[in-house]
Amino acid sequence: MQNSAFSKSKATAPMHEAVVMGASAGGMRALKTILDALPRDFSLPVAIVQHVASHADSFMAEYLGRDAALVVKEAGDKEAMQAGHVYLAPPDYHLLLEEDKTFSLSVDARVNFSCPSIDVLFESAAESFGGAVIGVLLTGASADGSAGLKAIKKAGGLTIVQDPETAESPYMPQSALHALTPDHVLPLDQIAALLQRIAAKG
Repeated sequence: MQNSAFSKSKATAPMHEAVVMGASAGGMRALKTILDALPRDFSLPVAIVQHVASHADSFMAEYLGRDAALVVKEAGDKEAMQAGHVYLAPPDYHLLLEEDKTFSLSVDARVNFSCPSIDVLFESAAESFGGAVIGVLLTGASADGSAGLKAIKKAGGLTIVQDPETAESPYMPQSALHALTPDHVLPLDQIAALLQRIAAKG
């Protein structure tokens, strides 16, 4: 009976519903590489935390959206996620995913010296979406994101880490590899193709 129940649970596992990404030092180039390679019909919404200074303006959305086929914008509080859209955490706000597929913005204290924090986004995604979320951790000079990616893995979500050898700042992906065994460790230029294949399967 236990085996039958397990098989049924696996068969009815949720399809992927969202992608969450985290980056720090070197992240602008890494994120642009990925986003520019995603097609207009990419079926999953993407939420991103890139560590930014508190005084940062709208340059990041403009830069990342310049050559992207997807719509790139800052996330708004209570805004509903849409396919074909990329949502950025605003400076000085933690970005969280809710079960009703909306965003929440929080001004809580810094986590891992960061606001926005990658761990906050990833952990909220794990709690709200479970196995239906894909977590991607990229280049960076801190350990932020490792605990959150571990939470996604524990919840049954898919985990992807940039190969540290292709990272402008390898500390963040290396920290993740010490914290967990991700589903995929890929060079930067192969991550978008994998996301496309996963999205196409549902």
